Amino acid sequence: MPDVQIRHQQGHFTLDADFSLGSRCTVLFGPSGSGKSTILRILAGLIAPQQGRVTLAGRTLLNTDQRIAVPPGRRSIGYVTQQAGLFPHLTARENVAFGIRHLEREARDRRVLEMLRLFGAESLTHRRTPQLSGGERQRVALARAVAPAPDLLLLDEPLAALDDASSQDILSRLLALPTRVLYVSHDLAEIWRIPADVVFLEHGRVTATGPLQHVLASHRERLLHQLAI
Repeated sequence: MPDVQIRHQQGHFTLDADFSLGSRCTVLFGPSGSGKSTILRILAGLIAPQQGRVTLAGRTLLNTDQRIAVPPGRRSIGYVTQQAGLFPHLTARENVAFGIRHLEREARDRRVLEMLRLFGAESLTHRRTPQLSGGERQRVALARAVAPAPDLLLLDEPLAALDDASSQDILSRLLALPTRVLYVSHDLAEIWRIPADVVFLEHGRVTATGPLQHVLASHRERLLHQLAI
């Protein structure tokens, strides 16, 4: 049975998607407007679909038939979008520490430093959000999302503010983590070398799933042909 079954109507747009999260990294790929970000917001608990079921690590997070809807803060899901969404009045360290306030001070400080180092942001520790560049904010946002060790990390094109070398470096660091990742992209060049499964979404429906390079091979050949013209 798929981990995710969603039926959702949003204006004239209909989302009807079923897929599994069996791979440690799954790429949700498709053109703009195909429903990728909506799916992530539903998984995070920020949108309630008309009908759906979501399970993660053996837990039911959503089941509209049984009226189950686990609140966002209790889903063990990290979520990072193109907009970092940091608290502007807090420093980088305080932003990362926000989701692990339950830890004792020493353990919390150690985890914060570990996460900032992981994403190359240790030099930003005492800087507040308005003092950070777009790329720096994204590094801190990723550190904050990963700090609680979530069961699932939702990434909605979070590396758009970084140059290619930096984005590839951070992506490799993310994929080395034990956390399961659902990564949204419409950039074939960015994801082509990722060892992942792909869920190909078009017009709100899943049209193909499987190993990324196998499923998207025809799209890559078409793109290479267009670049050669």
